Amino acid sequence: MAMLDDDKDFGRTPDLNQDAPGRRRTGKKRVCKFCAEKVTVIDYKDPQALRYFISDRGKVVPRRISGNCALHQRKVTQAIKRARNIALLPFTVTA
Repeated sequence: MAMLDDDKDFGRTPDLNQDAPGRRRTGKKRVCKFCAEKVTVIDYKDPQALRYFISDRGKVVPRRISGNCALHQRKVTQAIKRARNIALLPFTVTA
């Protein structure tokens, strides 16, 4: 019976990337750019400001990457869609 207790980790390799047991790696908390500057309106007519929130593939950058709060992320997405419709921003990248 003692032999079975010793073989509990049978077939498992140690996790070399684990920092400490029970801890997750956390990055720096991003702050919403619009909340920090107390911006009230996100202007769809300013494509230079909106380009920061579009990836190199032409997709809208997600909240976890950009650091926007939920309210401002929805407003940014709406502004990008409006700017695309009036041809201020491209829908796709040119290859």
